Amino acid sequence: MATVEMIMPKMGESIMEATVLTWLKKEGDAIEQDESVLEVATDKVDTEVPATHAGKLVKILAQEGEVVAVGKPIAIIETAGGASASAPVAAAETKVAEKASPAPVAQSNGTVAAQAPASGRFYSPLVMSIAREENIAMAELDTVPGSGEKGRVTKKDILAYVANRGKGAAVVAAPAANSPAPAVREPERMPVSISANDEIIEMDRMRKMIAQRMVDSKRIAPHVTSFVEADVTSVVQWRGKMKDEFAKREGDALTFTPIFIEAVVKAIKDYPMINVSVDGDRIIKKRDINIGMAVALPSGNLIVPVIHNADQYSITGLAKKVNDLARRARENKLKPDELSGGTFTVSNVGSFGNVMGTPIIMQPQVGILALGAIQKKPSVLETPQGDVIAIRHKMFLSHSYDHRVVDGSLGGMLVRRVADYLEQWDTKRGL
Repeated sequence: MATVEMIMPKMGESIMEATVLTWLKKEGDAIEQDESVLEVATDKVDTEVPATHAGKLVKILAQEGEVVAVGKPIAIIETAGGASASAPVAAAETKVAEKASPAPVAQSNGTVAAQAPASGRFYSPLVMSIAREENIAMAELDTVPGSGEKGRVTKKDILAYVANRGKGAAVVAAPAANSPAPAVREPERMPVSISANDEIIEMDRMRKMIAQRMVDSKRIAPHVTSFVEADVTSVVQWRGKMKDEFAKREGDALTFTPIFIEAVVKAIKDYPMINVSVDGDRIIKKRDINIGMAVALPSGNLIVPVIHNADQYSITGLAKKVNDLARRARENKLKPDELSGGTFTVSNVGSFGNVMGTPIIMQPQVGILALGAIQKKPSVLETPQGDVIAIRHKMFLSHSYDHRVVDGSLGGMLVRRVADYLEQWDTKRGL
């Protein structure tokens, strides 16, 4: 018999650690190669980890609730091989991660959040990212107690520190060069009265994450929303004509979402400065067009899988991709890479019967488009014989954008161009 170490796998760009949620197998169980052995959580997604070898699970090295770095052993598997082996650990990747230090980020109040550590203490990219978002200076970060290996600060440590930090009076961040640092008071919680008939529900991990990211986005980006009403009669007629053929040929449903995404992609190509991110005083213009699509989960939470290089898909390809991502999102089977890298997001609020919405931007993007419900409305049409009133299919498009870098002209023109592409839809086109 031989034994092999099962390691925490790399689960996407910038993900350096994961939390063990549940072991699906126990010590002594027989396991097959690629069979799911445990469920882990990162800051992006919950996912199952398959076995690297077939055999018997001899020992569990990482307990439920423990945060484990990528490349570290999490279990020992006994195989039928002849000699002991050890799964390769991505040492080179770990070294690169340890050497990388995010540049200082200047805040609007003149302070500088966590920069390269002068103390020599190692911080993971995730911890540094949280420190920057919370405006925690490096001097302050060095005081955070760590529960990880060699006193390393884990995600759990920094989040616990942030939660307790708000209970203090005032927190002063390190001053930027040649700039006095004013005291920064953390917002206090408003007291909530609870009566005997009230039910107290603890937020689950995903809801806490969504809440924090929504608050962060509103704090980071000044939101502005522009609205356009679009006549989508041609789109409705074309889909009604093609959906049966699509279902018969592809074995899948043709929804409105891929049609809307195609129009969004075309509009982004016309106005590429909407496909950007903000990094301090720099604007990062994205070459790829990666469209996030908000998906409501059975739990009531929301997740945003990403269609990478959406401009490279045909309408058929978009339809199949949309259906696949939505289906696997609801089954909790998305891969971490499918939840990262988005450059613009679409949210179909019309699926809930809403006519319009004012969505919150997914950071670090600068725009998000809400699609309202399609409704039949009386509308005035111009004809050679004069104006007439006709029944048309109409919907509202709501474009929320980051006013730091997107002015009303660009934000308004983008959503107007999306409407133009929908209104000019060719009813004779094929799939």
